[in-house]
This record gives sequence, C-alpha cells and structure tokens, in this order.
Amino acid sequence: MRRRFAGQAGRPTGRNTVSGCMGFRIRMLWQRVPCALILAGLGGAGLVGPLSAFAQGGAAVGQSDKSDQSVFHCDAAKSLTLCNAGPFFLRFQASDGTLRALSSLTNKDADYLPWRIEGRRQGNGFAHLGDIDFRLKTEGETGWQDYASWHVRQPVTQLRTQNGGQESVLRRDDMSASLGHGFPLQVVRAWRLSGQDLVLEFSVTNPGKRAVTVGGLGMPLVFGNDFTDETLEEAHRHEVFADPAIARDGGYIQVTRMSGAGPVLLGVPEGHTTLEAYRPIMDAPHATSGESAVLTEGTPRSQTFEGFYDWMPASAGFAGQEWKNAGAQWNTPTQFSLHPGETRSFGIRFTFAPGVRGIEKTLAEHGRPVAVSLPGYVVPQDLPATLYLQAALPVRSFSVEPEGAVSLVPEGTRGVWQRYRVEGRIWGRARLSVTYADGSVQTLNYFVTHPARTAAEEMGRFLFSRQWYENPADPFHRSPSIMTYDREAGHIVTQEPRVWIAGLSDEGGAGSYVAAAMKELDNPDPQEVAKLERFVNETVTGRLQVASGPAEGGVRKSLFYYDPAHFPDLYKTGENWKTWASWSREKAADIQRAYNYPHVALVHWVLYRLARNHTGLVQQHDALWYLHKAAVTMTAMMQQAPYYTQYGLMEGDVFVEILRDLKRENLTEEADIIETLMKKRETVWKGQRYPYGSEMAWDSTGQPEVYAWLTYFGDTAQAAETRDAILAYDPALPSWGYNGNARRYWDFLYAGKRARIERQIHHYGSALNAVPLFSAFQAQPADLYMLRVAYGGLMGALTNIDQQGFGSAAFHSAPDAMQFDAYSGDYGMGFYGHALATQVDVIKDPTFGWQAFGALLQEEQDGSVTILPKDSARTRIFIAQAGVFLTLESGKFEAVTYHPASQDIEVTLAAADRWTPVARLRADYPAGMPAHSYVLSPAAPDVRGAWKIPLHSTATVLHLHAGRL
Repeated sequence: MRRRFAGQAGRPTGRNTVSGCMGFRIRMLWQRVPCALILAGLGGAGLVGPLSAFAQGGAAVGQSDKSDQSVFHCDAAKSLTLCNAGPFFLRFQASDGTLRALSSLTNKDADYLPWRIEGRRQGNGFAHLGDIDFRLKTEGETGWQDYASWHVRQPVTQLRTQNGGQESVLRRDDMSASLGHGFPLQVVRAWRLSGQDLVLEFSVTNPGKRAVTVGGLGMPLVFGNDFTDETLEEAHRHEVFADPAIARDGGYIQVTRMSGAGPVLLGVPEGHTTLEAYRPIMDAPHATSGESAVLTEGTPRSQTFEGFYDWMPASAGFAGQEWKNAGAQWNTPTQFSLHPGETRSFGIRFTFAPGVRGIEKTLAEHGRPVAVSLPGYVVPQDLPATLYLQAALPVRSFSVEPEGAVSLVPEGTRGVWQRYRVEGRIWGRARLSVTYADGSVQTLNYFVTHPARTAAEEMGRFLFSRQWYENPADPFHRSPSIMTYDREAGHIVTQEPRVWIAGLSDEGGAGSYVAAAMKELDNPDPQEVAKLERFVNETVTGRLQVASGPAEGGVRKSLFYYDPAHFPDLYKTGENWKTWASWSREKAADIQRAYNYPHVALVHWVLYRLARNHTGLVQQHDALWYLHKAAVTMTAMMQQAPYYTQYGLMEGDVFVEILRDLKRENLTEEADIIETLMKKRETVWKGQRYPYGSEMAWDSTGQPEVYAWLTYFGDTAQAAETRDAILAYDPALPSWGYNGNARRYWDFLYAGKRARIERQIHHYGSALNAVPLFSAFQAQPADLYMLRVAYGGLMGALTNIDQQGFGSAAFHSAPDAMQFDAYSGDYGMGFYGHALATQVDVIKDPTFGWQAFGALLQEEQDGSVTILPKDSARTRIFIAQAGVFLTLESGKFEAVTYHPASQDIEVTLAAADRWTPVARLRADYPAGMPAHSYVLSPAAPDVRGAWKIPLHSTATVLHLHAGRL
C-alpha cells in the first residue's frame, strides 16, 4: 500500500518517504528528508567501498593443488580473508570466520550479502552468514535455553585443514565459545569448496554425559536486502531478494538480484539439512512477547529492510512456546536429541543458477528433488492440477494433511518427470509430503479453493451484504457504501485511528469497494449493480469525489477523520488518536494524493462497461456518462495531484483500458487529452533506469502501470527491463504462498488489523504484478516460467477469500501467526488484478505437452484440443500456438476447440440471459500479426472493434477460420 500523507502538494510528512526528486534516496522509517539533502547524499557517503581481490596484499592462507578441480586462493587483507574460490569471490571476517561478502567472480561489486553496510554491523548483536543459534534442553533440566553465536562474540579457534580431491576446506573453526557460558555442545564450522559449490557445514557434537534435546536450530540467512539510504539505481545494483521453498529435504533458498539480472544464488540442503521452518530474526524493538533477547538481531527493521531469516532444520521448541497460538506451520515442527558422544552435521550448499528460469534445472543437476505443479499450487475444487516430480530416487509414498484435503492419482511419466493428477477436495491449506526411497521428504503446500467463479460470487454477496453500510445519520457521509470489515469482530470498521481504513479512500479504505466493483465486471448481479450505482451516485459523487467547479474530479484522502472538538464523544477510548495517521478534517479532505484516483476511476469504468455491454443492468446513467466520469478522474489527477503521477500507481493500468474505450467510442478530444497527459508520464519513466519508485521507496506496485504505458507507447526494451525486475521479486516456488507472491512486508502497518513488519502472503501486489506478466507472456508465448509466475499471483488472490466470501488483506507468514489478517483492508486492489487479468492460457510446451491454465483440456483423437474454461470470468482465452487472444466484452465461453493442423477454432458461447442478449467478441494478436487472421463464421458486424453476435436460449457455436493475409 502506498502511504497517505498530509504534506503540502501531496508531499509525505512524518514517515519513511521519497523526496520530490526522481533520483531519490531511500530513507529510514518515519524520517522526513528534504530533496536537497537527498541529492547532496547521492555520493554514497558512509558506504564501505568495494575491495578488489587481494587489494591489500597480505599472505596467502591456503591454496588447493593445481590438479584439483576445486581451485581456490585466499589472502589476508587487514581484518579480512579474501578468497577466489571456484566461481565465488568471498570475504571472511578473520577473527570469527563468518562470511561478510559473497559475489560472483564475474561481478565482484554485485554482492549477495550486506557488505555495503558492513561498517555499521560490527561487533555483538549482528548476525552474519556462518553464525548459528540453538534452543536446547539438557536431560534432567526443565525449560529451553537459547544460544546464538552472534549475541556475545568470542574468538573462534581456527583448526588445521587438509585438502585434496574434489573437496577443498577454506577454513575450519571451533566456534563453541561464541555460543555462551553453559553451552553444552561443541560446534565446528567448516567452509568448503566442493566442485563449483560453496558449502557451509556445522558439525554439532555432545561432549557431555547427558543427552541434549535440540528444539531449535537455526542458520541465519544474512543477505543484502537492506536498501536504506540508497537510490533505486544503487539498490538495483547492490541489493537482492531472498525467497524460500520451505519444503523440508526439497527446500532451498533463491537469492535474486533486485534488477532481475543473473546469476541467482541458490542455497540447497547439504546432506539431510531440512528447511523445516523459516523464522524471522527480529530486532529487539519488534521482538514478539516472550522472545529471548539472545535470538534478536541488531539491524533495524523498517520499510526499507524486511529483516533476516533463520533456516531451521528443527523448530519444535518454538512451536510449543512463541508459535503455540499460530495456525499450522508449513511443516510439522520437529526436535532431536544428541546423546553423549554423538555428532550430527547440518549445512547449506551454495551454487549459482544462470537466472530465474534456470533454477529448477540447477536444482536437478545437484540431485535435489524438483516439483512443478501446473498450472499452480492453488487448486479450485473443479479444476485439478498436474504435479510433475523429478528426483534422483523413486517415490516411496505420499501423505496429505489434513487427510483427504487433496487426492493424488499417478498418470505415468513424461520424459524424466513423474506425473500425478492433484484434485482439491477440502477447502483450505493442504500439505502434500513426498517420501523418497532413502526416507527423505519433500513437502508441497497447496491451497484448495471453491471453484473460482463461485469464490467471486461468494465474495460479492459478502461485500454487498455484510460490508454494505447504510446509515443516513453517519456524520462522515459514508452512506451508502461498501466498507472495511473486521472478520474477527464480525462488523464493519466505522472507526480506526488510521482514519483511511474507515474513510473509503487510500488503499486500506477503498479496497472493499474496489473489490465490489471488479466482481461485477465479469459476473454482474442486478441487485449488486444497483447498490454499486447508489454508492457512486450518492457517496462518491460530491462527497468522496469533487462533483463540480475548478477541482472537479478530485478525490479526497478520507471521508472519516479525527475531530474531537466537533465530535467529543464519538471516538473510541483506549485507542491512540495522537499519531500522524489520525488525520484532521482538513488533511482528510486533501485531494493531492494521486494514488486515490485509480480506485474511483475504475468504479466509473466498470459501470461504463456494464452499461455498454448489457441491457437494462445499469439504470441511473448511460454508458458514456460513466466513461466521461472515468476520464474526468484521470485529468483531475494530473491537474490536482500531479506529484505522485511521476510513479506507477496501483490499478493505474485501468487508465489504459479507459483510454482505449474512449478511442473505441470515437471520443477523440478526450482521448487526445488523456493520451498526451499519459505520454508525459511515460517520457519521465523512459528517462530513468529503474522507474519503480513511490512514496514508499522501493515498491512492488508501480511496475504494472509503468509496464502498461511503456508497452502502449511502444517502448519494448524498457518494458522488458520492467518485466525482469518483476521476476526478481515475484518467484516460482513449490508453495501456494510463495508461488507468484510479489514481495510485500510493510502493508499490515497501514491496512491490517495485526500491524507489523512481516512478509505478507498474497497481498495485492501478487495479482497486480500478474497483469503485466500475462501481457509479457502473450508477447513471448514460449516462456512457460513467466506464465507460471503470473498464474501463481492471479490465483493467490482467491486464497484470501474465505468460505463465506470475506476477503482478507493478506496472510501472515511469520510462524507465530500463519493465518489471514482479520481486516479486509486493501484486498480489493488484489482482486482488481485478478479480475482484470483472469484468463485461460493454452500452450503446447516441449517438456510438459499441452497445458491449459484456468481450464480443463481434452486432447482429441484428431489432434485437436478442447478447452472448458473454469476461471472466474470465462471471458478471455489465449491460444499460444495460434497467437490469438479471444476476449468477450459480454457473453461467456462454454468451450473452445483448437485445430492445430488448420489453425481453425470453434467457439461455443453460453446462452443469453435477461441482461445479455448479445455477445461482443474480440480477436487480438499480442505477439504481432501471425501469417493469418481469423474470419468469423457466421459473419457478424464489427462494433467498436468487436464482433456483435446475437445469443439465443441455447448455446451458440461459432467458427473462426484462419485466413491468409
């Protein structure tokens, strides 16, 4: 969520901010920094400058035999040991043996660790790669004891190494002393070069006479993801994103450069070091109640720093304490005992993949089990998925938790892949455990939803009933409307110190009506549409949005506000109304925040589409009245709120749709004005290396609109860079939660009931970023990876909708929570992305064969394929082999049959209903015009660029013939 501020000319005040200059620096949370000071700081003062290999000279501390394949060379340089090791350039802290910098030899300045801020992360309390932590209980004692090697550092004892063959030991240390007084175990850490891989391994021994139970073991993953005090260009050059596959023996970490450029650093289990849990390492101010100070970390968490995480092979000691009230963990928490004299080893093997599309191939080359679930890990009850497994060992068994949640049916092999049909049975989360012949276990996390269309309809009913606010006496004039809902309390949120949440604007307050409008786009209900019209004509026009005069079209920041002088007895006691978030009446009425304008514009646009494409459904105004209101909203944004238009806006890609509809309606004058205004924005973005800033510093929601306008105006090169930047933070991982989950970790602060810095699962960024990825895939329809990521984000939006239709802002991923937030908050922006992009994509992949994303697919004996749409809209189908995107502005697809030999397509349309007597079918060619275009039979008139087709009481069958140009 972009932030809402009360500063002059829309400028932020009192919070983490971006200044008015485009080359801004990213600042710490709550800090206000003038533009001049930001520009003055662009020189990078305070940074620890990169050191070239062996720049300080020093003695060599080790080198493998030249005949070895594991070649390395290390030199001492002041307090560091610098190593060229295989493809890696490494900097070790000499005194404690932790790794402080890791980069590829091909680009030593592009570090995967936080080397840039090394100068301010010295001494006790700062974790580094190579540290370790424990939660232990010695036999005969009660209660867990926590130990961390970074809490109070002691010198390690460096041990002698002996090298030869394929393994080269870079250094080996006894680090037991750093784990503190009374630590009952011995820990020896080794850094090894194994072939072209870097291995971090810990040997843990019990030297005592009593057994020790290990209820928690963690290896801090300290990567360079703190972009405080950097410009976006600097951040894209230096910083990385880390994403986990929390899949036990099939687990891994992928660390991607912020720019999306390769290589990708992968961390995979060494031996049987399961990735059981992924625990955020908190800084002291944000530690959970009862959390040991020993396990906290000194780097301040903020909107510019998500924090570091622990790779945990054992976590039961946390599950019984800090996590006891949480939902089910990704994996069943375990513990183990070390008996006297017993040793166990744990470690992570680091390797490079050439890029995000090469991750799974690299995993397979390292003998790791690889899972690909198509179309994804969100499984509607009417649309099975196909699971492909590639592993060095045969599968021994499967298990599912909860029992019966999904069913698994073997379907043979395809090349090196074992194939299984996965059907969703019971709504909610489901864990599939795959046990291999050696006893290793790979876990895959699925989410079973109601059928996609059913989920959308249930959400609509909830929004227009439980979230429908009707109170003529409301002093803030919010009635009638669709408002934020508290699922935990069971009522609408009419008051909140973060006033926008109860004020129908900004993301946290507008989310509910945005979801309501977008639900109607493809699945209109007459009673719901009537309420939506009332909301627009009674509450938006003249209240939320200025209706006339010089500021016509301006959108206010909030209708709710804090004014105890006028309402002395209204506001809840016990709440904190003294922060910047409790806007006064004047601040709430401000119209200078551009982010609010797409919310209102899209509601007008939806009513335009409904009025234009359906008969009698919209009654208060005609179609062009609503389209004009959408256009006025856009021009008002540029006139009344120009400051933030320098950034991409969430839902801003709806402006492209509005402009296209203005052109189709031959409203040339309005279209020309808006196109000129939008071209000015696009020109600014063309002049920037990474035009993805916002009032939130780095953000993951500006990219979709930036991509949309770059594409619209033909700047394909920078659009491709934008796509790659999205793929850097939007991964493909074997979990419904992380697959297609566009990174976001601060918006619970502004739209969630449980307000804190925390990785959010399928916050609105997931579905918003799916929109440009679908567009990019259609332009390059052989890129299955991109389609998988897009579909993961698209379907992630459905997991937020519970069984009664409530849509949550996001899922709390921290292991002490593991549940959906109780506020609806800004969920609607995610459903906007889902509704705008939902589609069926049909491809024939060289590895996996025919696939339909969002549909059932049947291969016929004559070589044709029949597609039965199961997505929530059933109005868009892209057939990659034909290069055609079929869209219905009205009507529904029942089935489509594609004949590859002739390229011909048969389309079956659903019967007419009271509101939809005709269908409007478009055929577009996103990858460029193929060698043929399609001719419709029977012929139909072209109206505003679409075929107008009469519908009947039964299905209508059409033929699209591939004709040569």
